[in-house]
Amino acid sequence: MGSRAVFLDRDGTLIEEVGYVNHVDRIRLYPWSAEAVQMLNHSGLKTIIVTNQAGIARGYFTEDLLDRVHEKLRAELARGGARLDAIYYCPHHPREGQPPWRQECECRKPKPGMLLRAATEMDLDLPASFVVGDRYGEVEMARSVGASSVFLLSGYGRGEYEYQRGQWPHPPDHVANDLLGAVRWILDQTGRLP
Repeated sequence: MGSRAVFLDRDGTLIEEVGYVNHVDRIRLYPWSAEAVQMLNHSGLKTIIVTNQAGIARGYFTEDLLDRVHEKLRAELARGGARLDAIYYCPHHPREGQPPWRQECECRKPKPGMLLRAATEMDLDLPASFVVGDRYGEVEMARSVGASSVFLLSGYGRGEYEYQRGQWPHPPDHVANDLLGAVRWILDQTGRLP
């Protein structure tokens, strides 16, 4: 039996939704993010970012820039005593850009490719894990691997929840205002709430 993990969307979940983060100065960590990630770290749950980054396919930024953005994100979390166990991203888009970036892939959310890769590389128990994000696609991605989903009202979440939830085929397992609320619910569900 593998480890349990919490898969976090990046934009609108850990950092403010600002559109394409095409410069490291555009990263704005939510004030509660480091505390939330630190709580996950102390609980023993793996903490992993899974993020679509089609800006690479679209030519808005390079993988080198994305690496620098993630280095800064890790550094800002570390200042708050928090750490990420891994970051997975999908650089593809099905219709934009040039090959190899323009393709129908298995890693672009809501497809579960990033979760499956993480599970293989990190020995994770996906049905015992959680997916947290501000877009409905994360709910479907979680469902496809048997994980629990937490839908956030931060980022794009509030608008999607208020205006689109009537069309959702499946409700999330939980709805939270922000990542800190999501983490408290997850820790309660797993019996790890301090």
